[in-house]
Amino acid sequence: MRILHTSDWHIGRTFHGVDLLADQARVLDAIAATVTERGVDVVVVPGDVYDRSIPSADAVAVCNRGFEAIRAAGAVIVATSGNHDSPVRLGAGAAFAAAGGLHLMTRVSTLDVPVLLDDEHGPVAFYGIPYLEPEITRAELGVPQARSHAEILDVAMTRILADLDQRRASAPGLRSVLLAHAFVVGGEATGSERSISVGGVETVSVSAFDGIDYVALGHLHSPQTLAENVRYSGSPLPYSFGERSHRKAVWLVDVDAAGLASAERIDLPMVRGLSQLTGTLDELLHDAAFASAEDHYVSAVLTDALRPVDAMRALQSRFPYAIHMEWQRPEGNPELRYRDRVRGRSDLQVAEGFLTDVRGDVTSGEVRLIEEALRSASAAESVTRIGDLADAAEVSA
Repeated sequence: MRILHTSDWHIGRTFHGVDLLADQARVLDAIAATVTERGVDVVVVPGDVYDRSIPSADAVAVCNRGFEAIRAAGAVIVATSGNHDSPVRLGAGAAFAAAGGLHLMTRVSTLDVPVLLDDEHGPVAFYGIPYLEPEITRAELGVPQARSHAEILDVAMTRILADLDQRRASAPGLRSVLLAHAFVVGGEATGSERSISVGGVETVSVSAFDGIDYVALGHLHSPQTLAENVRYSGSPLPYSFGERSHRKAVWLVDVDAAGLASAERIDLPMVRGLSQLTGTLDELLHDAAFASAEDHYVSAVLTDALRPVDAMRALQSRFPYAIHMEWQRPEGNPELRYRDRVRGRSDLQVAEGFLTDVRGDVTSGEVRLIEEALRSASAAESVTRIGDLADAAEVSA
């Protein structure tokens, strides 16, 4: 059996306010094309199908078209809910959808009930562990004292392995695939994942999945191998500028009569690149060195001595997909470092300098007002100090 492991679609996600639905539709088409090209039998999606628990109508439409394209390409789909999904909404109509080849495993109560799919060697059992929030699932799993994800997952795995052992008693050659949405020790986060810790420890051990032929993980957004049979596929698109150097991918997994036979990484096409650019506004607008980023999502760090006016509009004239910008004063310039600028200057000079910086030259009348204000402040401070000394003398006496 040939399985394509993908995860964390996050359909409906925005990127610094920019709608990504068109990009997501393109990458789902690429996944469907891979199904056709590589003869995939099953596509697994271990969680975070959507980015919100209540996805928009447009997000649902894009996701449904993706499911339809994958199914039309010839693969059965097995998916679980992640921490971004609503298990109830994602799993609505699950029994009906399963008849069409879309298996939505979102219920904690049935996590030890597998989807059984056959190949030439017999059945393969697909178990799905939806995201298990301890506060919500510990009572349903019968462990009211559990606080950590590890404790909850141990209970879930005990149930799954018990069911697997029972099935293997009558079908000794039964192979197993597990979908789980969790943060496994050894995995590296990219920064675009939402924490799954709510008052407890969020990580779980790789050893928790012992006894399973292949474990398809979701939650972390970069492709990772934690053990030969335990892997993250990552998200199909980058969802933060911290992922700009990542190449997104899926795992092509072959299961033979003995279990896991191989796992091959297949890189996904880059729908749109990400670039983080640094320089003055004039440099970014005219330097040929930045030409390669003109069609990328761009995050710009401006180093102009003075903050440019309407800089984002100017950037988008060259970089239409510029979506984030910040102004950073040049480092190492003592004229722009406040501590150096005020060292050795009187209060009057500091006040004059401040007004000059923020508004323009100070008039002689304004200087007189500043001097009067400073004298008043100094007199008030002197009175306060005299009062403090008198109080201290009285206490001492």
